[in-house]
Amino acid sequence: MRPPGFWASGPDHPLARVLAPAGAAYGALVARRMDRTGVRAGCPVLCLGNFTLGGAGKTPAALTVAALLAELGRAPAFLSRGHGGRTAGPMQVDPRRHSAGEVGDEPLLLARRAPTIVARDRPGGAALCRRLGADAIVMDDGLQNPSLVKDLSLVVVDAPVGVGNGLPVPAGPLRAPLARQWPHVGGLIVIGEGAPGDTIARAAADRGVPVHRARLVRETDDWAGRRCLAFAGIGRPEKFFATLVETGATLAAQRAFPDHHAYRDGELAALLEAARRLDAELVTTEKDAVRLPASFVARVRVLRVRLVFDDPDAVRRQLQQVLDAAP
Repeated sequence: MRPPGFWASGPDHPLARVLAPAGAAYGALVARRMDRTGVRAGCPVLCLGNFTLGGAGKTPAALTVAALLAELGRAPAFLSRGHGGRTAGPMQVDPRRHSAGEVGDEPLLLARRAPTIVARDRPGGAALCRRLGADAIVMDDGLQNPSLVKDLSLVVVDAPVGVGNGLPVPAGPLRAPLARQWPHVGGLIVIGEGAPGDTIARAAADRGVPVHRARLVRETDDWAGRRCLAFAGIGRPEKFFATLVETGATLAAQRAFPDHHAYRDGELAALLEAARRLDAELVTTEKDAVRLPASFVARVRVLRVRLVFDDPDAVRRQLQQVLDAAP
């Protein structure tokens, strides 16, 4: 879904006030669910989640955390619900055989780096991770899912956005009231710069929650002077468009689609025609690319990014402490 504009307009926006009772009821239900006791996976479980609906950078963060776990001598596996896919699982993802329509787009990206399981039943998915030899599980999303005991939950925050107006869905973007989510948080990952992210970072520090600053870094820098038609179906398409401009590329046009959008043939044909008419290259994100037909991907440039921590040693220390303490 694309976040409604009023979610960023403050809690006194007329729509936010009208929807606040529904948000309070929904948030209370989610908060009570979060307080339930889950089962242990038999190895450490590290969750990359967020306070809100929408994309915040969880998947790049999960990839970097898994790489740090490997540096610490662990054999991690990814566990995902497979949002946008129709497979209930538990099932191991094979990028050579599976499509985004089957398993979701994020699992296809994760599976390029480590064994990846999609499962709506998280304990069942964790059991399959263990059978595959994993001795640590990295959950991509799942902070609000209580079915597994999490040894560490790292909440990812997109600094320019923060938590919007601070209200639960549908009045705002929060999945549950912040006060009810904080007890489940073991660390905060703030991506980028922005006053909303600074506010959340201060709230975390006041509670003794470690704050890890991070940024998204482009894999290549050969974009300067290119004329592009950029399109994206992610949580914040405008963030992708801004990143592309920062590379020195010229945006002839941009097209925003809903998060996890399944592109139709007519839409792809329209993108090709618009690029031809504008004499521009088609450019998209890595997450979008896995949802496109192979024949179309061959005609598109992909902007790849990775998450880099400002102080990776601090993250390693926290991970090591969790690994040492886990039963």
